[in-house]
Parts: sequence; structure tokens; C-alpha cells
Amino acid sequence: MSETVDNLILDLLEWVGTKEHTYQETLDVWRTSCPRLTVWEDATDRGLVETVDAKGTVLVRVTRAGAALLQEKRER
Repeated sequence: MSETVDNLILDLLEWVGTKEHTYQETLDVWRTSCPRLTVWEDATDRGLVETVDAKGTVLVRVTRAGAALLQEKRER
């Protein structure tokens, strides 16, 4: 299952990187009740995405580590 989660994390990073998404929007799309698919949780635990306050709206952004991982994996 780890490879599946890793591939989904890359998909999450691509999705977050396309435009600004709110925290709520991101959780609506990426949170799952399946304990084996912890995409959002794993991405945040690994420091690949972060939340930032932008004038009262919480946005989700790809971190430098997330961007580097995405570039490395997608170049293959």
C-alpha cells in the first residue's frame, strides 16, 4: 500500500501546485476515512505541504521539500 500512498501524495502535490486551494477545499477532496490511505496526513507529516494564513483564509501550499520531491519523481 505504501507505493499507492506515495503515488497519491505526488498527485496531491500536483493538485495543490496548480492553484491556491483553501484548507477546507483540500480536506474535502483529499481526506479519506480509509485508514490505509492517509494521503493528506502523510504529506503533512513529511513536510511536503503546509498551511498558511492569508488574510483570514487558510491556504494549502506545497513546501520546498514537496516541490523537490515532485520534480524528482516526475522526471523519471
